[in-house]
Amino acid sequence: MGTCNLNHSQQDVRLKLESQMGFLPKDLSEKLIRFLESESSQESLNELFHLLKKYDLASKEEQDARNEKLNHFMK
Repeated sequence: MGTCNLNHSQQDVRLKLESQMGFLPKDLSEKLIRFLESESSQESLNELFHLLKKYDLASKEEQDARNEKLNHFMK
Protein backbone atom coordinates (compact mmCIF):
# COMPACT_ATOMS: atom_id res chain seq x y z
CA MET A 1 0.00 0.00 0.00
CA GLY A 2 1.29 3.39 -0.91
CA THR A 3 1.87 6.29 1.40
CA CYS A 4 -1.02 8.71 1.79
CA ASN A 5 -0.63 12.21 3.16
CA LEU A 6 -4.30 12.52 4.11
CA ASN A 7 -5.42 12.13 7.70
CA HIS A 8 -8.59 10.07 7.88
CA SER A 9 -11.15 10.83 10.56
CA GLN A 10 -12.80 8.22 12.74
CA GLN A 11 -15.95 8.81 10.66
CA ASP A 12 -14.01 8.16 7.42
CA VAL A 13 -12.80 4.84 8.82
CA ARG A 14 -16.30 3.89 10.01
CA LEU A 15 -17.75 4.59 6.57
CA LYS A 16 -14.99 2.60 4.89
CA LEU A 17 -15.62 -0.28 7.32
CA GLU A 18 -19.36 -0.18 6.57
CA SER A 19 -18.66 -0.35 2.83
CA GLN A 20 -16.42 -3.41 3.26
CA MET A 21 -18.33 -5.31 5.98
CA GLY A 22 -19.86 -7.76 3.52
CA PHE A 23 -16.36 -8.90 2.54
CA LEU A 24 -14.72 -9.05 5.99
CA PRO A 25 -14.98 -12.03 8.33
CA LYS A 26 -17.93 -11.34 10.67
CA ASP A 27 -15.90 -11.64 13.88
CA LEU A 28 -13.27 -9.24 12.55
CA SER A 29 -15.81 -6.63 11.47
CA GLU A 30 -17.46 -6.81 14.92
CA LYS A 31 -14.07 -6.30 16.60
CA LEU A 32 -13.35 -3.33 14.34
CA ILE A 33 -16.71 -1.73 15.18
CA ARG A 34 -15.93 -2.05 18.90
CA PHE A 35 -12.40 -0.75 18.35
CA LEU A 36 -13.72 2.36 16.58
CA GLU A 37 -15.99 3.16 19.52
CA SER A 38 -12.95 4.33 21.46
CA GLU A 39 -10.48 7.08 20.63
CA SER A 40 -7.70 6.05 18.28
CA SER A 41 -4.46 7.69 17.27
CA GLN A 42 -4.31 9.39 13.89
CA GLU A 43 -1.68 6.88 12.80
CA SER A 44 -4.00 3.97 13.68
CA LEU A 45 -6.95 5.55 11.87
CA ASN A 46 -4.87 6.10 8.75
CA GLU A 47 -3.53 2.56 8.76
CA LEU A 48 -6.98 1.05 9.36
CA PHE A 49 -8.44 3.10 6.51
CA HIS A 50 -5.80 1.87 4.08
CA LEU A 51 -6.14 -1.76 5.18
CA LEU A 52 -9.88 -1.52 4.52
CA LYS A 53 -9.53 0.41 1.26
CA LYS A 54 -10.36 -1.81 -1.74
CA TYR A 55 -10.42 -4.86 0.56
CA ASP A 56 -13.16 -6.32 -1.64
CA LEU A 57 -10.89 -6.16 -4.70
CA ALA A 58 -7.90 -7.80 -3.01
CA SER A 59 -6.93 -11.41 -3.66
CA LYS A 60 -7.66 -14.03 -1.00
CA GLU A 61 -3.98 -14.01 0.00
CA GLU A 62 -3.97 -10.22 0.31
CA GLN A 63 -7.19 -10.31 2.34
CA ASP A 64 -5.63 -12.86 4.70
CA ALA A 65 -2.56 -10.63 5.14
CA ARG A 66 -4.77 -7.62 5.83
CA ASN A 67 -6.86 -9.64 8.28
CA GLU A 68 -3.72 -10.39 10.28
CA LYS A 69 -2.80 -6.69 10.37
CA LEU A 70 -6.36 -5.71 11.30
CA ASN A 71 -6.39 -8.26 14.11
CA HIS A 72 -3.17 -6.66 15.38
CA PHE A 73 -5.21 -3.56 16.25
CA MET A 74 -7.57 -5.56 18.43
CA LYS A 75 -4.82 -6.71 20.82
